[in-house]
Amino acid sequence: MKNQKMYESSDMMITLIKDNYSVLQALGAFGIHLGFGDKTVSETCQMNGVDTYTFLAVVNYTINGYANFEDDEQISVPTLLHYLKASHTYYLDFQLPFIRRELQESINENDPLGMLIMKFYDEYAQEIRRHMKYEEKTLFPYVESLLEGHPISNYNIETFSKHHEQTDQKLRELKLMIIKYLPNDTHRNNQLTATLYDIYNNEEWLRQHAEVEDHIFTPAIKRLERLKQDDVSKNISSMVFKGGQEGTEALSDRERDVIIGVVQGLQNKEIADSLCISVNTVITHRRNIARKLQIHSPAGLTIYAIVNGLVDISSVKL
Repeated sequence: MKNQKMYESSDMMITLIKDNYSVLQALGAFGIHLGFGDKTVSETCQMNGVDTYTFLAVVNYTINGYANFEDDEQISVPTLLHYLKASHTYYLDFQLPFIRRELQESINENDPLGMLIMKFYDEYAQEIRRHMKYEEKTLFPYVESLLEGHPISNYNIETFSKHHEQTDQKLRELKLMIIKYLPNDTHRNNQLTATLYDIYNNEEWLRQHAEVEDHIFTPAIKRLERLKQDDVSKNISSMVFKGGQEGTEALSDRERDVIIGVVQGLQNKEIADSLCISVNTVITHRRNIARKLQIHSPAGLTIYAIVNGLVDISSVKL
C-alpha cells in the first residue's frame, strides 16, 4: 500500500528514511551522503548541493505514485540528469554483478536447469546494459546540449519516448522460473530466498526508474525544448525586425517576390526571367532590400522569409 504522506522540505531527512527505507537507494544517486544527523530535507539537500524541490518531487512520486509535472517550472533538469546518470552507474556497476554473484551461489553448479537460469540472467543483464548505454550515448548528451543552448539536431525527447521500452519483463520471468522450477535444496534454500528478495527489490527499482524517466524527466525536457525554441524564435525575430524598429521602409510586393527567389536559390537572371523584369531591376530591388532590412546575405534573407511567412520552412533546403 502506498504511503500517502507528502514529504516537505521542513521534514527531517531521517524521518523520511525511517518511513521509507527504499529512499536510501535514491540518496546516493542524488549525491546525498549519510551522516546528516537531524537536519531537515532542505538543509541536507543544500549541504550536498542538491535541488530540494526536485529531490522531493522524485521521492514523493516514487513513494505515492502520483504526480503531474507537465508544466512544472521548478523541476531542475541538471539535478534530474545527475540522478539518472548515477542511477545507471549504481545499477550497472554494482547491482547487476551483485545479483549475479548471489544467484551463482544459490544454484547447484551441476544442475542443468540452474545453469540455464544463469544464462537467462546474463541475457537479461545484457539487455539492461544495452538499454541504459543507449540513454547514456544518445539521450543524456542531447539534454546536455539543450542546457548549453546548442541542441543536437535530428533528435528530441519525443523520439526517446516513442522507443522507451520497459526492461523488467525478463526479471519477472527469472523470478517466476526460480520459484517454480528450481528443485528443492534445503542447504541452498536460505541463500536462494535472499536472492529472490533482492530480485523483487530490483524489479521495483527498475519500475520506479522508468516511471521517473517517463513522468518527471520527459515532461521537464519537453518544457526545456519549448523554452529553447521560444528563445531561438525571439532572437530571430529581434534580429529580423531590428531594422523596422529603427523606422526603415516597408517592402514592396515586388521586393518580397525577389526575396522568395533568393531563398529558392535562384540567380539574378533566373529571378528576372521568372518575374519578367530586367536583371538590373532585380539588382536594384536587392540593393533596396538590403538597405531596408539591413540584411545582406541569402541566409539572413531566408530567416526573414521564414519568420515573416513568405516561405514555409519545409520548402527550404537547409
